[in-house]
Amino acid sequence: MLIKKIIKTILPLILGGFLVWYSISKISINTLLQYFINANYFWIILGIFFGLLSHISRAYRWKFLLQPMGYKPKLTNSIMAVFVAYLVNLTIPRAGEVSRAGVMTNYEDIPFEKGFGTIVAERIADLLMLLTIVIITLFVQFNFIYDLLVNKINPTKIIVGLLILLLGFIFFSRLIKKSTSGFLFKIKTFVNGLLEGILSILKMENKWSFIFHTIFIWVMYVVMFWSTIFAIKDFNVPFGAVLVGFIAGGFSMATTNGGIGMYPIAVSGAFALFGVNEEQATAFGWIVWTSQTLIIIVFGGLSFLLLPICNKGKK
Repeated sequence: MLIKKIIKTILPLILGGFLVWYSISKISINTLLQYFINANYFWIILGIFFGLLSHISRAYRWKFLLQPMGYKPKLTNSIMAVFVAYLVNLTIPRAGEVSRAGVMTNYEDIPFEKGFGTIVAERIADLLMLLTIVIITLFVQFNFIYDLLVNKINPTKIIVGLLILLLGFIFFSRLIKKSTSGFLFKIKTFVNGLLEGILSILKMENKWSFIFHTIFIWVMYVVMFWSTIFAIKDFNVPFGAVLVGFIAGGFSMATTNGGIGMYPIAVSGAFALFGVNEEQATAFGWIVWTSQTLIIIVFGGLSFLLLPICNKGKK
């Protein structure tokens, strides 16, 4: 079990290191440094500001899930717990949620399982928002995506593939519904939990405030990404490419610790579909990732230090 945990921690770091090397091989370090030196830091700072707003909104949104259970944590503790979670995720994949719930257990006396349950509900809401952005992107860029698929893949193969996926989904859904044990039953339990979490969000007392903050968080994510584009001189990116690049970058964050190495590759790869300059796209990916990660390191580190100071008398 210990070996398994070590492997799960070490492998993403090794993969991240390899991806950093691969990304740097596409653009020399000196060239990348020149992009950082010559960047317009007004736009980078503005992007950081939007990112910070999203984190604060996430911390504030959390109270709408905790209040129905009778807990009213201090906003400062909630904000610091969020930053601690992001910082931990940079070192140990998916451990941030555990540490976030642990912080509130220590400093706000919120039972761990209840705090962790609300974080899972938050993740469901965030997943729905990401899927919404994907759907919006498909509508906005429908002609481009359709032409891209038709030019690269035979239309007949697309139709056959979609039919196979549909039939497979129907067959798999029926198997899951009938399952009473084993792996399929675990999937059934997981899906039911997701649906229950979604319904609990819709039934909460302050659901409209929760929904507003959920939308606000993701709008800030997109605006943060979009505004940083202007930091690079003569970097022209169509809005459709912004959305596709944002989605690619979002999914890359789950691949390695905090998206290290993978984020610039994913963003530049998405931009390449629109004919955007690869060198500029790679530099942009590194600028966005570095600026946002730096904020996590600074505020996450400060949160670790300030939590016990601001909560004297607590564990």
